[in-house]
Amino acid sequence: MKLDVDVLRYLSKDDFRVLTAVEMGMRNHEIVPSELVDRIARLRHGGTYKVLKNLLKHKLLHHDSSKYDGFRLTYLGYDFLAIKTLVNRGVFTAVGRQIGVGKESDIFEVAKEDGTILAMKLHRLGRISFRAVKSKRDYLVHRSSYNWLYLSRLAALKEYAFMKALEEHGFPVPSAVDCNRHCVIMSLVQGYPLVQVKQLQNPDMVFEIIIGLIVRLAEHGLIHCDFNEFNLMIDDNENVTMIDFPQMVSVSHRNAQMYFDRDVDCVFKFFSKRFNLFFEEITDECDESDSDMNENGRPCFSSIAKSAGSLDKELSASGFTRKDQDDIEKEELSMMGGNKEDDMEENRHSSEAVECNGPETSEADEKVDDQDLNESDDELMKRLNKQRRRAIAAAHGGRRALASRNSYKDKGGKTSHNSKIQKQLSGW
Repeated sequence: MKLDVDVLRYLSKDDFRVLTAVEMGMRNHEIVPSELVDRIARLRHGGTYKVLKNLLKHKLLHHDSSKYDGFRLTYLGYDFLAIKTLVNRGVFTAVGRQIGVGKESDIFEVAKEDGTILAMKLHRLGRISFRAVKSKRDYLVHRSSYNWLYLSRLAALKEYAFMKALEEHGFPVPSAVDCNRHCVIMSLVQGYPLVQVKQLQNPDMVFEIIIGLIVRLAEHGLIHCDFNEFNLMIDDNENVTMIDFPQMVSVSHRNAQMYFDRDVDCVFKFFSKRFNLFFEEITDECDESDSDMNENGRPCFSSIAKSAGSLDKELSASGFTRKDQDDIEKEELSMMGGNKEDDMEENRHSSEAVECNGPETSEADEKVDDQDLNESDDELMKRLNKQRRRAIAAAHGGRRALASRNSYKDKGGKTSHNSKIQKQLSGW
């Protein structure tokens, strides 16, 4: 679907309010009922249904009446919500031409107020060219139900986190600017995709730089998993930039060696075919030496030492488990010395506290939680008493106190008979 931002000029606050209402309803509905959209949007005088017709005209929503009358967001509607939010933040002020398209994303130029050009990447999972996301990617983790918009949002958040961390550690990647929903804003790379380059002045040097990036990523605990000529940018000075990071995994992943060897194979095959570089026949087994290269000059996954950092731990990359974290802590303690058992016990308790209270929980928060135990008991008693009163009220009324399904149809300040019964029950 073509992104036509001119429609944004004619959308009012009510239009975006209804779009947001549909987005909120899609958290637990595949198709959001019309009544639910109306209740969430809370527009006066039945204005929701008029706005829905306008959004349908611009294809920002899709109407489905197979089982019941409802709506769902299209990718174009999701694009408008993300663009509107980023424009309000002042990230950019204009959207330009489309500069790239892939199997799971579209890339556009955007301009800031001062004229700086950035790149906007819109993730669009679910295209016919790439629908095996559940088996090829691990965005869902333990979840079983999903929709394509939610998967696109997870992919964007993951890519933004990886890009930000790699930039801080000095990797040649675009600068991450901002992220909202399925949209990632980054700096525009002044170069060309390597797949479009037919000739290089120093192909040997470029090849060594690219292979060095694969090894350096592995030393930091990460594997790109899609490291090929389509995801490498090169400028006129033959400087290389990596792009596309949602599929990155940890070196502790069960298929880490396969992914690492596949990335290396892609680079070797491309340079041998495109630039006629000669490589000796590749052997399956690596040399058991201390170097990172085997006798053919090929990187060996088993000999790469994970010593430059643990980005997979910081970013919770796929494949990094609790056991790997304990092993790293043991190695750090052995290097620092001291009483290992006491330190390991303290780390174990602190990690359990992080799992229970979230990643930002501190020791001060734990002390506050201990002091608030008595208050939580009082709140629990209040909740129990409140539930008991509701049960008594429901028993007197002969049924549960539920709102009327037709209460949204009341007009002129009049209340329905069911709503009057509800008020009587609430007064018990």
